[in-house]
Amino acid sequence: MPVLRTTALVDAEPETVAAALRDRRQFVDDPAAGVRMRAVDGPGLLGADESISFHVRVLPGVWIPLRTVLTEVGGSGFRSRSRPGPFFERLEHQVTLAPTGAGVLVTDEVSWTTRFGPLGRLVDVLIGRRVALRVLAARERALRDRVLELGSARRVVGAAIVRDGRLLAQRRSFPVEVAGRWELPGGRVETGETDWDALRRECAEELGAEVTVLDRVGPDLPLPGGSVLRLYEAVLAEGSAEPTAVEHEGLRWVSGEELDALDWLEADRIVLPELHALLRPLDSEVG
Repeated sequence: MPVLRTTALVDAEPETVAAALRDRRQFVDDPAAGVRMRAVDGPGLLGADESISFHVRVLPGVWIPLRTVLTEVGGSGFRSRSRPGPFFERLEHQVTLAPTGAGVLVTDEVSWTTRFGPLGRLVDVLIGRRVALRVLAARERALRDRVLELGSARRVVGAAIVRDGRLLAQRRSFPVEVAGRWELPGGRVETGETDWDALRRECAEELGAEVTVLDRVGPDLPLPGGSVLRLYEAVLAEGSAEPTAVEHEGLRWVSGEELDALDWLEADRIVLPELHALLRPLDSEVG
């Protein structure tokens, strides 16, 4: 069973690299390398059980289609598997992200089982490995380009404020098209602000409360219009006033069991897996 491994060092934050890897809008159209790659349509980031389609040139004028399905997705990478194809019985691709002092080390490992016995193994030596290397090199170029775009995009920050195993959600009152739907507190990062400064300001304006900002939650989330959402865990600061609905229709402390039932705005719904993971240890402690 052939196994091919490559590495690349990307100078960016792990959350940005993770977002670029799973970004539905990332695609490869590299005729020189003989690779076309496109994710399934839809908003936000790719998740488990979703697929990416490829067309790969194996010989001049000969392209073969591939479709891989993500079987595992997390902050440290993902694993995907292809359905059996005309030249192989099994193909798996694993991407692992490892933060270092110089950036994020991205390791790709591709393994496959060819068909046709000895003839298949010969074709693999002559063609298969070179094709796999071309695909990985084209994907790396596209990844670096998307990381640069995400890194320079305008930032929006959201606060996952947790207390006693529950998450604070707020209900929109305007504009009309989103009135009644739920979202996390937060907003745009203004010029000269850090993410932390922006979150503290937004929570003071929207909730009349002070918060202490903690760790990042999940990857960066590309939004329509080219901005990027960054989500942070937060807690009410010592001595803070109780949150109130200053700019919204209402507030609610939501348990992990209740998260999926709310009518969230699209951007917040996309990060529900990360919010569940954030609340799960607290739910266990309460139980």
